[in-house]
This record gives sequence, C-alpha cells and structure tokens, in this order.
Amino acid sequence: MSTTLRGRRRDTPPPRTGSSETEVLRGFLDYLRTSVAAKVEGAPEPQVREAAVPSGTNLLGLLNHLTSVERATFLGDRVTDWQGTFRAAPTDTVAEVVGRYREAVEQADHVLDGCTDLAAPLPRPRPDAAAPSVRWALTHLIEETGRHAGHADILRELIDGSTGR
Repeated sequence: MSTTLRGRRRDTPPPRTGSSETEVLRGFLDYLRTSVAAKVEGAPEPQVREAAVPSGTNLLGLLNHLTSVERATFLGDRVTDWQGTFRAAPTDTVAEVVGRYREAVEQADHVLDGCTDLAAPLPRPRPDAAAPSVRWALTHLIEETGRHAGHADILRELIDGSTGR
C-alpha cells in the first residue's frame, strides 16, 4: 500500500503478474481499477464533483462512467447516453459511487473467472447483443481505465494536491 508524505503518495509499481496472457491482462486491469478507485476515495465534497476543466470532467463523474463501462462490457448492460454516465447524481456520495464501482468490478470479475479462452466471446445475459472476445474486452478496459485514471490523477492533484498511485 502507498504512504502519504506531505500530500504525496509513493507510487505503487506496476503489478508482477503470472506469465500467461490472461494473468497479465487481468493483473494490469486490476492494478488500474484499484488506482482509479483510490483517486476518488476520500476526495472532498463538493470539489469531487466540480468541473476542473472546460469539458466539465470531474472526479466523481469519471468513476461513475467507469462503472457503466464495466457493466456494459462485462455484464451486457445497455447504455443509451454515454455522456450522461460522466455525471453522478447530486445525491450520490463518494462512498456510494466508489461502492458501486467496486461492486461492478466484482461482478465483472465473476464473469471473467468463467472465461478460459481469450478468443471466445464474452458470455452475455442477452443473446441479441453481439459480444466481443474476452481478449478485446480486457484490452479495451485496460485502455479505458488507464485513460481515465490519468485524468483522475490530474483532477485529484488539482483538488487537494494528492499525487501518486
């Protein structure tokens, strides 16, 4: 676990994973998931939901969006308004948004635990929805989570000076 020194955390190094492709992909995804949740956890109100850049991006909205991405990719949820996923409800607390994200990750991991072939399509609760391969889904979530973890790093530093993974 990282420690804080004058508002700065020591960086947690990239994970040491097993040697299989699945272990590497899941290890890096878990690393990024943990990093982005840690960036939001404990962030102060109301700054956690205030836009710090002209696009309107805010820390709580990023994690709300990533929850939707996890659920859409691994659980087959339909999302009709992706832009809307970047906003948490005004009544949502930081703890609730972090909790929903962790729950989505746990459910996604349960699906992934049953996937032994990276080339196979992800199982879908709705047979009418085309499913990407497990490999594509893992790679996409690494890219998506990594991209938004970088945004979260910057937003959290702007809020209270906290840095590091």
